[in-house]
Amino acid sequence: MTSIEKTTAPDTLLIGLVSISDRASQGVYEDKGIPALQAWFTQALASPWQMETRLIADEQTVIEHTLIDLVDRVGCHLVLTTGGTGPAPRDVTPEATLAVADRVMPGFGEQMRQISLNFVPTAILSRQLGVIRKQALILNLPGQPKSIKETLEGVRNAAGEQQVPGIFAAVPYCLDLIGGPYVETHEQVIKAFRPKSAIRPQ
Repeated sequence: MTSIEKTTAPDTLLIGLVSISDRASQGVYEDKGIPALQAWFTQALASPWQMETRLIADEQTVIEHTLIDLVDRVGCHLVLTTGGTGPAPRDVTPEATLAVADRVMPGFGEQMRQISLNFVPTAILSRQLGVIRKQALILNLPGQPKSIKETLEGVRNAAGEQQVPGIFAAVPYCLDLIGGPYVETHEQVIKAFRPKSAIRPQ
C-alpha cells in the first residue's frame, strides 16, 4: 500500500487503485493488476497525478469500506478496481460498488463489454460498472493486465487507427463535470475527448 500526503496540490489527480483477489491478497501469487495500472498511467497521463493502492480479498464489506475510505478520507478523484466482476459466487465487486454509489454511469460498463467483445466472446459475462460517489468516479476494470490496457485504450486496427474508443477517453471530461482536476493525456496512448468549450488554452 502506498500513502499520499493530504497537502497534494489542487491540480493533482489522486487515483485509487484497488486489486481484488483472495489469493493475491493472501500472498498465494503476485498481484498484476496494480502494477499494470501504474505502468499505464505513467505512460498515459501528461498532468500531475498520485496514487493510493490497496490489495484486498473478495469480501463485499471490505471492498465497500475500501472504496469509501479512498473517496471520503483520502480524497481520490478516480478509483479503479480490478478483479471480481464475473459471475462466480465470490465475484462481488459490482455489488460493493453499487452499495457505495450516489449515481450509476451505465455507459462505462456498456463500453467496457463492447471493447472486450472484440477479443473474447466471454466478455458478456462481465458485470463491470462505472459509478460516482461524491466527487469521485469509480470504475470496475478487468483483472488481467492485457484486458486492462484494452479497456482503457480501446481497439485499433492494423494501421493504428481507433476503431472502438477506450473508456479513458471520456474520463477527464467526466472528472471536469464532477469537480475534479483538469487531466491531460499523452495522445499517442489515449486522446482525452472534451467539447471545444471545455478545452483549456495551452
